[in-house]
Amino acid sequence: MAKAKKSSKKSKKAKKSGRKPNAAFMKPMTPSSTLAAVIGSSSMPRTEVTKKLWAYIKRNGLQDKSNKRMINADEKLRPVFGGKSQVSMFDMTRLVSNHLK
Repeated sequence: MAKAKKSSKKSKKAKKSGRKPNAAFMKPMTPSSTLAAVIGSSSMPRTEVTKKLWAYIKRNGLQDKSNKRMINADEKLRPVFGGKSQVSMFDMTRLVSNHLK
């Protein structure tokens, strides 16, 4: 008896996602002077602002060692964080949005 082989090849058609990128996230925003001291003064989308901010945090070792969700502010980030010395990563995005026009 010969065993029938099952084809294990996946179809070459890619499934289309129903999601489209939100244009509001891609709109170039201008950072305030305090935020520009950290990420630069050129206009960029919110997604790029977040990437540059995280790059700054990682480069300067500002993520709390014991609780990775907390960000310790240095002298450049403290004005962006509303004078707070430590904020959570979730509050960070809300506070940064106040510095985008």
